[in-house]
Amino acid sequence: MELTAALFDLCKSALQPIIAIDGPAGAGKTTLAEHLRAVLSLKYKCATIHMDDLYNGWDSPFDHHFTDALISACASHRQAKRYSLSHFDWGKSKYGEATEMPQSELLILEGVAASHLLIRPHLTASIWIDIEPRDGMARVLTRDGEAITAQMVKWLSQQEELFREHQSMSAADFVLGTG
Repeated sequence: MELTAALFDLCKSALQPIIAIDGPAGAGKTTLAEHLRAVLSLKYKCATIHMDDLYNGWDSPFDHHFTDALISACASHRQAKRYSLSHFDWGKSKYGEATEMPQSELLILEGVAASHLLIRPHLTASIWIDIEPRDGMARVLTRDGEAITAQMVKWLSQQEELFREHQSMSAADFVLGTG
């Protein structure tokens, strides 16, 4: 069965469905999220939350700021309640003012830790996109520039630790490769 058809089937049986797209940096999560949003928006009013907007910078990306925002967003979406999020400003290295998120029928979470252990009970489906870390890093540096090489080396270690601790890939409903 095609991925989008399977997701339509899963979403039919859930109120306020949430789909998470997780995997290493550079795997293509944002591209897949954009594609799925375009297709799924034929039936659902969709919103996407990019994990890059929630991380607490390079040094503590998965701290309580991140998890609190993720938990709150998922719980509010599942209850069809309005909610606001503070997005991290990477240029200023701090969170901006909270902005109200658009209400939606289907929420797509995209990025490293999108299927975080603390929100898994809220997920309708989780997708893992796999890529060799070296290939993912090369993609990121091509996209974002060599200036972040040192931060990306640290990031790869942090994401690997999180994935191992949370068993992210093995918990996914769908596993996709980049090759």
